[in-house]
Amino acid sequence: MPNAPVPEQMPATPLQVQHRASLRDHNSFGLPAVAQTLVRITSEADVRRVVDHPEYGLARQFILGGGSNVVLTRDLDAVVLKVEIAGRRLVEETPEGRLVEFGAGESWHGAVAWTISNGWPGLENLALIPGSMGASPVQNIGAYGVELKDRFHSLDAVDLVTGRSVTLNATDCRFGYRDSVFKQQGFGGLAGKSLITRVRLWLPRPWQPVLGYQDIERKMAETGNSSPDAQTVFDWVCAIRRAKLPDPAVIGNAGSFFKNPVVTEEQCRDIIGRDPEVVHYPLPDGSIKLAAGWLIDACGWKGKTVGRAGVYDKQALVLVNRGGASGAEVVTLARAIQESVYGRFGIRLEPEPIIL
Repeated sequence: MPNAPVPEQMPATPLQVQHRASLRDHNSFGLPAVAQTLVRITSEADVRRVVDHPEYGLARQFILGGGSNVVLTRDLDAVVLKVEIAGRRLVEETPEGRLVEFGAGESWHGAVAWTISNGWPGLENLALIPGSMGASPVQNIGAYGVELKDRFHSLDAVDLVTGRSVTLNATDCRFGYRDSVFKQQGFGGLAGKSLITRVRLWLPRPWQPVLGYQDIERKMAETGNSSPDAQTVFDWVCAIRRAKLPDPAVIGNAGSFFKNPVVTEEQCRDIIGRDPEVVHYPLPDGSIKLAAGWLIDACGWKGKTVGRAGVYDKQALVLVNRGGASGAEVVTLARAIQESVYGRFGIRLEPEPIIL
């Protein structure tokens, strides 16, 4: 009997590599910087090719998603892994909920809009947050009473040393306020050690709207709609964010620049005693979250400019590129704000974006 023909092996797709690549269009602040090497990651296989590469696998690496959570102050002498893995699908639907999966390169807001358009509620409070799906668990993004961890199921990632694929659940990710294992250094931390390739979210049924934030309550009062559906909440959140926050395509920015500080009840009482109008939100553990934007505004920063970086005139929590700003100018402005808020309130604001 003749031997069966051996199937022809398809050649491996070569890595998409750019040298001396400008990063100005790859960060939402529009800051000037150059990557020594930029590799476009469109699949898990691309990650393994980088790991196995005799040069790139041994070089210092930096993972870049949508670039909405980074302040570039210098050129990057590293291999920048630009995550562009696509894909979105409904994995499972049960009476208890829906499991949806996204490639790490998908737009976060695009993913939210897709679920809502399909009649799958649960992410509407997180509409219009800039950035990519793969970055969402890194930062544990949140808005209007919902955090990523509240809808998170699991993710896939590739170890940048071994090239092995791993799946992590919520416990593995060690979520905190704008924090996760992917931002943590030291023992057990995965900062810079793993590249997220796919993210799965759980949308519970029956759906329960989250309406406890002041801006949403104001929308309910304005419209007389006390029982909005998910599409309505989505539309409200988009309108609220557009009214307050600049479009990065028009004015360079990284969204909310500082984390809302969390203080004890005693600290909050002390601040209220001096500034009764301070915006604050009680948390389940008894601590109090203060509105960083209010603190910055109270110090007179809204609309101010230092060099070519400024504070947005509609939302003091957002720093913007007035045109041609450098990362150093943004950092100088941020530090001046931190000192001002600390001097008045005794609170040290912590930046949300990574500063490089």
